[in-house]
Amino acid sequence: MTLRAQSITETERRAMRDVTDHACALHDAGKDIVFTAVIVKDGTVIAKAKNEVGETNDVSRHAEVVAMAQAAEQSGTRDLSGATLIASCQPCEMCLSAMRWAGIDRVIFAAQQENSDSAFFRFPQLTIRDFHAACDGAFDWYGGLYEERVAHIYAPGAAE
Repeated sequence: MTLRAQSITETERRAMRDVTDHACALHDAGKDIVFTAVIVKDGTVIAKAKNEVGETNDVSRHAEVVAMAQAAEQSGTRDLSGATLIASCQPCEMCLSAMRWAGIDRVIFAAQQENSDSAFFRFPQLTIRDFHAACDGAFDWYGGLYEERVAHIYAPGAAE
């Protein structure tokens, strides 16, 4: 089941504005990997992250994974059930899988896969609808919230 726009909380909307602002600031500063994410739980942002792949040479340090690690450390548990993952771009396949391992059952993102450069996805033929169906709808999602703010960063050709 997908989320409806009216079911997105004001905290989640504010967090998405922060996430997209963060991604745009990184892009404006000339950074080349500008994915950003936060985790919201119980109406509070408990983690904020950016992609760390470039700094660490660790290909798993995507913003969403970093945010989940921070949230788990902050909350003292790897079970992040009831949390919302908010990302500047639709999470890739690895990040969606990590989200499910963490028990996160809600994801909201700005740039949508169909409007983004395919280089940002290792399995570009798999859509979020495929992931949603593969786990029997165990998470809700909404894509495109404030997409216009970051479209220039993730648009086809942007990864070149």
